[in-house]
Amino acid sequence: MAVLTASLLVACGSATKRTFYESAPCPVPNFPGVPQADLGAAYSCGYLTVPENRLKPNSRTIRILVARVTAASDNPKPDPIVFLAGGPGGAGTLSAPGVVAGGMNADRDVIFVNQRGTVHSDPFLSCPEMDDFTAHAVDLDFTAPSTADLAAAAVTACRNKLSPSNFDFAAYSSRENAADIADLRVQLGIENWNVYGVSYGTDLAQQLLRTHPDGIRSLVLDSVVPSSINIVDRWWEAPASGLAAIFQACATQPKCAAAYPDLATIFVDVVTRLSATPLKVTATGPAGDPVRVTIDGSKVVPLVLNWSADPAKVTDIPRMLFDLAHGDGSLAAAGIAASIPPPDQRGLLGAGLALGAYCQEMANWTTPESALSQAKSAMPLLPESVLRITPTGSWIFRECDAWGLGRSDTADRLSVSSGVPTLILSGTFDSSTAPQWVKKITPGLSNSVMVRVPGVGHGVLPTSQCAQSIMTAFLDDPASYFDQSCIDSTPMPTFSLPETR
Repeated sequence: MAVLTASLLVACGSATKRTFYESAPCPVPNFPGVPQADLGAAYSCGYLTVPENRLKPNSRTIRILVARVTAASDNPKPDPIVFLAGGPGGAGTLSAPGVVAGGMNADRDVIFVNQRGTVHSDPFLSCPEMDDFTAHAVDLDFTAPSTADLAAAAVTACRNKLSPSNFDFAAYSSRENAADIADLRVQLGIENWNVYGVSYGTDLAQQLLRTHPDGIRSLVLDSVVPSSINIVDRWWEAPASGLAAIFQACATQPKCAAAYPDLATIFVDVVTRLSATPLKVTATGPAGDPVRVTIDGSKVVPLVLNWSADPAKVTDIPRMLFDLAHGDGSLAAAGIAASIPPPDQRGLLGAGLALGAYCQEMANWTTPESALSQAKSAMPLLPESVLRITPTGSWIFRECDAWGLGRSDTADRLSVSSGVPTLILSGTFDSSTAPQWVKKITPGLSNSVMVRVPGVGHGVLPTSQCAQSIMTAFLDDPASYFDQSCIDSTPMPTFSLPETR
């Protein structure tokens, strides 16, 4: 108990009395419009209250939703798992039903944190205006300057809406986020826990380990974002490696190779042609209504990113590109239309945290010219008009200008050095975070092991029972060898073949 008390004083300083945890009912609904995602009887919830900005003695306090699911085992291990969602701006409770169904809580409680500014936390810095823009942009040439203006206008409208409440937007950062997680462990009275992070959650986990290492028994990093690199500069390396792996996998399947020869060339030709002459298609939207879709070159890449992370859709990537090459945009248009968020699900992202982290810690430390130069190095054959946009489909520099924050402290982006046992999960098809980025963090993590799962995309654990079994074995005894043999028997997805024309 003395150790925990000391940790609390270090973490919170003069703000100790303003940091506390209180039980509360779990939110209903958890995921609007998806009743099956509600948290059941196995969950207990509460709120962690912390200062909004620990550098300001008179800072307001904010509340962070925490949901804890009990272990399925009758004899659970004493050290729980804390789940750090991606985004930034994603919420742990929205991921909870899926990862629990996959068995993450087999023999340990799992604690899901809705990080500061995200849904169900208070405040929730939501920007449905950005989702409204996304829905509108489905029928726009995304590379056009006028579309960039609309993206910036959506962010400006959101900031103007939130500004009268005087939120400290700069405090929605990875530094404060990590301090929240450290405070949570202390307030829950947990001596040791295991930290799982996915995507941006891996960045947050590294920063937590670097600045608040107490109580971290082990680390699991799924789809790594190194805390020491600026992914706004390096982002295009991810689709470059992910697509190469998908195209190679197709080439090793005789029927796929015969149906879609030289997919790499087809991809470049499709993106280049659509950048010059977008294709207009009518598709069916999520509500069953007709949706006009303009397929320009830049929209192909985010579609590939989304499908590469989805086991049910990754198999259609070669066929979708082949169809586009032959002037048939129906499959691609259906995928783009499906990405339109329904009205009751717009604004679920904690945009304040997303923009706070991306802008202060990444975009504001580089320039559009630098990012374009590195994008050209990663994928030199793609048009500049496409490479100026992030692979996820964002005019990030315009959006960050509209959000209006400065730069973070340089110390916030330092690499981590630690001997804490670390499991690193990587999917060969990951087109959102490059598997080669793992090499940026392993020198500092002296007790780490990397497992690369074939045929899996971004977010390995939710889509791979093999990865879940490996993680469970690792957590049981992080210091010893654990069985990885399921990797060898993991089947590669079988790609779909062309429909009869």
